[in-house]
Amino acid sequence: MIELDGSQGEGGGQILRTALALSLITGQPFRLVNIRAKRPKPGLMRQHLACVQAAVAVGGGAAQTGAVTAAGAEVQLGETTLVFTPGKVRAGDYRFAVGSAGSCMLVLQTVLWPLVMAPAASTLGLSGGTHNPMAPSLSFLQLLAPHFAGGGPAIFDMTLRRHGFYPAGGGEVEVLVHPPQGGLAAIDLMTRGALLEAYAECLHAGLPRGVAERELDVLRKGLGWEDSQLRNRALRSNEGPGNALLVVLRHEAITEVFAAYGEKSLSAEQVARHVLAEVKAYMSHQAPVGPHLADQLMIPLALARMQGRQGRYWTTELTEHSRTNARIIETFLPVKFSCEPLEGGTVVSLAA
Repeated sequence: MIELDGSQGEGGGQILRTALALSLITGQPFRLVNIRAKRPKPGLMRQHLACVQAAVAVGGGAAQTGAVTAAGAEVQLGETTLVFTPGKVRAGDYRFAVGSAGSCMLVLQTVLWPLVMAPAASTLGLSGGTHNPMAPSLSFLQLLAPHFAGGGPAIFDMTLRRHGFYPAGGGEVEVLVHPPQGGLAAIDLMTRGALLEAYAECLHAGLPRGVAERELDVLRKGLGWEDSQLRNRALRSNEGPGNALLVVLRHEAITEVFAAYGEKSLSAEQVARHVLAEVKAYMSHQAPVGPHLADQLMIPLALARMQGRQGRYWTTELTEHSRTNARIIETFLPVKFSCEPLEGGTVVSLAA
């Protein structure tokens, strides 16, 4: 039984999701205490409980996979301790609903890698939030999917049926997971290559049109972009209210996506300035991998290494979120991350 403390490092839900994924892959049970201890509302929220339930489902259901409290009771909302005993991962057709505006992309993050390691393809129907703060958005995962495969065959495809924003939720996504027949390819991202395309996209539903125009205007002035690089996408009103501002930079070797989300307490200009700051920080650097993608690449990097394929990537910033993720991966897999400084960034690889 692996013992984990959810208050370590960044103390959020990533510890839970990584532990669930790698427990299913390795067959190692774990006990996690102090779940999300450093968040304003510690314990399992709806999206985290949905992650646990999804992990049980792909592990053969409750008859094969156990997920209980320290006292052996069924896990509920707000629970701060989880004892997880994995069964054998089964490919199949699954449907998972967060039941709130919580991110269904975090549910995908939990079961993706176990299903990638399964012997056959799987389909997932996910419902909940598709574009959420503090979570990878559908746009992020969709555009960056090729990089998780390390240049090899695509390991998942996503089809958006309906956007889901906080607080209404209601997003719907179909995902096809197809395990690579020859195993995972090594990730090697040390250069960006030439810039091929750069654009901003404002998704909005149920909001005054002027909100999008004000956000895009901040980016126009801040980045010196032309009108052709600014996309105002009004969605169906029943998909909102909601607002996501995305900036996409597509280079020869890497695509990076930056996002900010509208909130009642923030002006359109504040939302745009948030994403503008992230984009400018990235553009001032030479490393190809941004801080959010750096975290997401750690599991496929480690799994490819377990198959004898050594990879590496250069990131602009290694966050505490990423460092915590690395420690959890090292707990389940016989790997050791190497994080070497390079020109203001960090080269992430696995020690020989």
